[in-house]
Amino acid sequence: MRVAVGDTIHVQGRVVGAPDQAAEVLEVHGEDGGPPYLVRYEDGHEALVFPGTDAWVEHPEQ
Repeated sequence: MRVAVGDTIHVQGRVVGAPDQAAEVLEVHGEDGGPPYLVRYEDGHEALVFPGTDAWVEHPEQ
């Protein structure tokens, strides 16, 4: 997974009925756009994440 600051990472809910989560990438700490990423979730919570296989990236429109 390669991301840039400003991208949005989406993570699928882990159980049936759980909503997907979305977080804006604030900082990229890995080499060449790799993890870990400092992100801000929609509720304002910030965390350092290593996305798994249940995540995908949305790049903002150019």
